[in-house]
Amino acid sequence: MTNQPRHTSSGWRAPATAILLALALLPGTAQAGPLDEPHLNIIPRTAEERERIAAVTGLTQDFTAAERFEEMSAGAATVRARTTADAFSDFSGNLEFSEELDFKVGNGLFKKIWVSSPSSTLASDGLGPLYNARSCQRCHIKDGRGHPPEANDDNAVSMFLRVSVPGDPEDITADIEGWFATLPEPTYGSQLQDLAVTGHAAEYRLDVTWEEIPVELAGGETVSLRKPDWKAADLGYGPMHPNTMISPRVAPQMIGMGLLEAIPAADILANADPDDANGDSISGKASIVWSDEYHQPMLGRFGHKAGNPTVRQQAAQAFAGDMGISSPLYPAGSGECTATQTICIDAPHGDGDDREFEIDDDGLELVTFYSRNLGVPARRDVGDPQVLRGKQVFYETGCADCHRPAFVTHRLKDRPAQSFQLIWPWTDLLLHDMGEGLADDRPEGRASGREWRTAPLWGTGLTEQVSGHSYFLHDGRARNRLEAILWHGGEAQASRDQVMDLPKSDRDALIRFLESL
Repeated sequence: MTNQPRHTSSGWRAPATAILLALALLPGTAQAGPLDEPHLNIIPRTAEERERIAAVTGLTQDFTAAERFEEMSAGAATVRARTTADAFSDFSGNLEFSEELDFKVGNGLFKKIWVSSPSSTLASDGLGPLYNARSCQRCHIKDGRGHPPEANDDNAVSMFLRVSVPGDPEDITADIEGWFATLPEPTYGSQLQDLAVTGHAAEYRLDVTWEEIPVELAGGETVSLRKPDWKAADLGYGPMHPNTMISPRVAPQMIGMGLLEAIPAADILANADPDDANGDSISGKASIVWSDEYHQPMLGRFGHKAGNPTVRQQAAQAFAGDMGISSPLYPAGSGECTATQTICIDAPHGDGDDREFEIDDDGLELVTFYSRNLGVPARRDVGDPQVLRGKQVFYETGCADCHRPAFVTHRLKDRPAQSFQLIWPWTDLLLHDMGEGLADDRPEGRASGREWRTAPLWGTGLTEQVSGHSYFLHDGRARNRLEAILWHGGEAQASRDQVMDLPKSDRDALIRFLESL
């Protein structure tokens, strides 16, 4: 591993010290090092606590009854499972009364409709000029999951295409081992925007065609999988680079993000086995990414390929890329406009007058606080016999090897709602090879074109109720949970094949278990 600086669209970054990074991220390091969790104010665990945590988070072998506290998906932060579309919109169940106002103000900013500049509403202008949505809520409707276009007249407001071109490893990066060298597409940047303010052309229209693929299961059941063919149509700024790689992404659900951020990096890394040393064909690896907030490598946790290390950076990137809103982390008023899009760069922006940024540090922090504290609903029917049988099938087919059931978060001095909670997110937050069927062939960071972060499963049983659909996976191709399972390949191929060979009663029990999450 060489130690050169990494180039991005915003300039050169100072190199990380490779040896220190390796030491800070050793799986055996139980406490945070300065390079992996500088955003957390941690109280170190005692030896006794580590022993208790190992016992309570280990994989169970008893499926005769629910595990203790299993229904409390987010520990004391769990909220009651509502029966309405607002099930993902409650604040953490243990949020202090003094913090509820911050949550509600953050919610207001999350829902805020931004307008173009110049405008008389100075606190709300600065949209675009290129954008995917006018508010956070437009993509994460009811804080839930996005969906692909349904028909020719259905817009793609809750999904977009990421784009990049291959880069030269000698020129791009070497400060993170295993980093894939890519660059933003020269004309269109790293994300395509399908909307634009008056007087500007949108970058593209998202187009998709579907191919139905029948899959036969044991017992004579046949399931049809829909394979997408994604296209960037009606390009507004000329052709893209001939080597452009595209990746479709739907907006993920928002719940539990602060708790995922509070899982000790060492506990996540303890499950990594990039060389498959134990020979179980599961070789999860950590996503190590650059922090634009702390100017150092950190463990990636958020996004379909774990491309962001913190909730705050995830929020700031969404403001910049999805809405063209500048912030202290990404100060360009033109958002994602590239140097070739001069009209976009020269357009009026909302960072003039007395405003340095279109959303300032206080506003960004409030949206971050809101995002960290969206409550996770309680499990339903954890003791139901069919749910318990489905849970046993989930474990026996190896699903729990990647969708790890439980973690205990750090003890935190200044985030009591996320501090020392036994949580059940059903993810290892690692990158896994999911096979050719799900490959987007677009590397991102340390993730290859076949690798994706294990998606957290908590709350997914309420997807239909919250989002009005049952579409899953990174591009929404799966129309239900069984289709999502059948798209698994690569490291999950053996588990997928076992599910195909199950008696229908066991497959039904597996789906019933997933619906209880």
